[in-house]
Amino acid sequence: MARIDLVDLAHSYGGNDAPQESFALKPVTMTWRQGGAYALLGPSGCGKTTLLNVISGIITPSRGKILFDGQDITPLSTQKRNIAQVFQFPVIYDTMTVGQNLAFPLKNRGVPKAEIDKRVAEIGRLLDLEPYLNRKATRLTADAKQKISLGRGLVRSDVAAVLFDEPLTVIDPELKWQLRSKLKALHRELDLTMIYVTHDQTEALTFADTVVVMHDGRVVQSGTPAELFDKPAHTFVGYFIGSPGMNILPAEVKGREARIGGNVIALHHSYDNLPAGAKIEIGVRPEFVDAVAPAPGLLTAKIDRIDDLGRIRFARVRIGEAKIAARAPAGFTSADGTAGLRFDPAHVHVYANSLLVEGAA
Repeated sequence: MARIDLVDLAHSYGGNDAPQESFALKPVTMTWRQGGAYALLGPSGCGKTTLLNVISGIITPSRGKILFDGQDITPLSTQKRNIAQVFQFPVIYDTMTVGQNLAFPLKNRGVPKAEIDKRVAEIGRLLDLEPYLNRKATRLTADAKQKISLGRGLVRSDVAAVLFDEPLTVIDPELKWQLRSKLKALHRELDLTMIYVTHDQTEALTFADTVVVMHDGRVVQSGTPAELFDKPAHTFVGYFIGSPGMNILPAEVKGREARIGGNVIALHHSYDNLPAGAKIEIGVRPEFVDAVAPAPGLLTAKIDRIDDLGRIRFARVRIGEAKIAARAPAGFTSADGTAGLRFDPAHVHVYANSLLVEGAA
């Protein structure tokens, strides 16, 4: 187990003299507690795999330090960092049995046979691989092979952290939830520090206690799944997390009112000192906007369509060029193709240049 400290960590594939804005990983300083479950979440090219590879030692950072339990491990090779890494595609030997695959890392380190047999049996039990220990790995399914890859890392007793790089990419959709549940159970049982890279919000939010959202090489927010959903610190987080994502609308904001065109939206807090010249937007999740019959005091929107998702329906509407998703209550219809929008003031956030602004009570 390890507490991991990232200190002013950054990396550029173009050399240390490249402009900082071109860095694949912009400077980041943060601490990950011992035994925590973390997810690095973001779209392709956001820097999450670069960060993981820097932590693992595959890449030497352009600047900054990585500390494991207070020890600077930045100069150390991957082999000396006592980490296990699970990649998108299982790294196993098909000609070996499952048991031989699990034993391989221990044999390389000269561990006595009695200890190897004990550890292989323990890992086989943890990963539900006991029935397959004497079977050739080549005959197994993709999810079983990924379990073997994970087991090869966990079989060592000196593992400080386990790093996952998109580990469910090759797994059939109906089996992904089973493997996700197994990873979560392993984390609870082993209390290891685990870091999981993914572009899939479902994987990140169901696996991690803390989700680190990355965008354009930067960490834009780190928090619990509830914090990311309820109070996005950046408009990207609001839009990227959730399905549908947060509505982000240009607005004029003063005091406890936001104006979109000639329409007023009430705000729960007061905003009187917004930065001059900043791009001001409001953000509100579709769950907190109701599409109702048009009425005085409500924004009037044109309905494009209504998506029925089973237990909830969302109206896709437009006000000018702005597109909005709103909850459509059961039985809602519109004779003329328009709807009034009712916003919940307690869940309307204000952003200046994409960053959350805290209002006054």
